[in-house]
Amino acid sequence: MTDNALPTSLDQARERLNNALKMAERPLNSATLLAVSKTKPAAMIRQAWQHGQREFGENYLQEALEKQAELADLEAIVWHFIGPLQSNKTRAVAENFAWVHSVDRLKIAKRLSEQRPEHLPPLNICLQVNISREDSKSGVMPDEVMSLANEVATLPHIKLRGLMAIPAPANSLEEQRVPLAALRQLLKDLQAALPNAPLDTLSMGMSDDLEAAVLEGATLVRLGTAIFGARSTQRIAQ
Repeated sequence: MTDNALPTSLDQARERLNNALKMAERPLNSATLLAVSKTKPAAMIRQAWQHGQREFGENYLQEALEKQAELADLEAIVWHFIGPLQSNKTRAVAENFAWVHSVDRLKIAKRLSEQRPEHLPPLNICLQVNISREDSKSGVMPDEVMSLANEVATLPHIKLRGLMAIPAPANSLEEQRVPLAALRQLLKDLQAALPNAPLDTLSMGMSDDLEAAVLEGATLVRLGTAIFGARSTQRIAQ
């Protein structure tokens, strides 16, 4: 990707999100673009930051930590961990990220709570839901979300903000909306059951289903290739 290509693709991604919000008759500030920067070099993240992007999503811990160290001079950058999270990685995530989108077990939530440094604000948490009930996908099953949320919401040092999902691919906008609508309803159910929790986040929508996700209330949409170009198949060992 050339030096000029990234600002152009970032502007196009923002325009796409804004158009989707207009189509959904939602305020333009009601959804945030999360730039998924996994496998991309720190220099590209810096360039996106210079073009006004502040929220970045990483999947691979060691790779992310190295980029965070290289970009430590950037103010107001917000790091989201969006990949599968193992127990032996929770401390580094709790210490170095503002958000975790991929919590699907109480054990992981407890470790993040215990390991979040006292001087940092609470760690923002989304529960990952296997909304399409796919064997190949991570996430808590929809009928187990309420039980997990009730327990996670009581933990200190973390803040349960909402739900995340990666639905199965679908061929049409209407088909895409079905699992996303189910996730939206799950969040509504949680909001009713946990009125004191700041449940305001639906992390859903990627390149193929952004419009459907925005129609169903997405507040964080995750775009990677559309901003940074095709991903490398090589990455730093985790």
